Amino acid sequence: MKEEKPLIFVTNDDGISAKGIRTLISIMRKLGRVVVVAPDKPQSGTAHAITMNIPLRLELLAKEPDYEEYRCNGTPADCVKLGFKVVLRRHPDILVSGINHGSNASISVIYSGTMAAVFEGAMAKVPSIGFSLLDYSPDADFDHAKEAIEKITVAALKNGIPEGISLNVNIPNNKNGGITGIKVCRQADGSWQEDFDERTDPVGRNYYWLKGVFMKADMGKDTDEAALEANYISVVPVQLDFTAHQALDEIKKWNLDV
Repeated sequence: MKEEKPLIFVTNDDGISAKGIRTLISIMRKLGRVVVVAPDKPQSGTAHAITMNIPLRLELLAKEPDYEEYRCNGTPADCVKLGFKVVLRRHPDILVSGINHGSNASISVIYSGTMAAVFEGAMAKVPSIGFSLLDYSPDADFDHAKEAIEKITVAALKNGIPEGISLNVNIPNNKNGGITGIKVCRQADGSWQEDFDERTDPVGRNYYWLKGVFMKADMGKDTDEAALEANYISVVPVQLDFTAHQALDEIKKWNLDV
């Protein structure tokens, strides 16, 4: 009896036409049956936003043996919800999101629409992985990342990912001699030093553009930022449980009982 191909769900936050997701689709089509539901426009920085004030719409773009592709007017999290509940009406074997144009290492995971889709998948108990490349260019070179993305995805399909856990994978760009290897590591402590660029429109009204510089506060050698600086792919297991378990006993000492 022929072994059934795994069902792979693909999404992103850069939009259905982004080079990153087109590359990811091509990799996944080698591994199994692929269903794509992705935003119809860029949704970077939307984090885990969901749409509640306008109707959501799906448009079928392609239907072939072992392949379907849809675009959605919602956020990455919307795409996963609609993909599971409306398009598939079941859970896939794995969800992959990306390949994001730009880093989602360290604290950037909080803002990421790419990773919000991953968390949405994990909430549904689907093994989920987010892939990001450290290159913001719309025409970024993804070729050097293909083999590693396939390797990580195959390993996740074979071994599974613990429930409530998903993977945040960041990949160096190809400007410093390729990739040294793959490291499983922790999220670096860092933050964005932000400001707003104030400008004036043609009718004299002020408007603002957010800008910022990433500040790394963590000099540890076992972090995603350290791995990326050494030209390694970083693989960070991230979890849905935000509870700071180590702080429970300390907060209980506050005697908050009424």
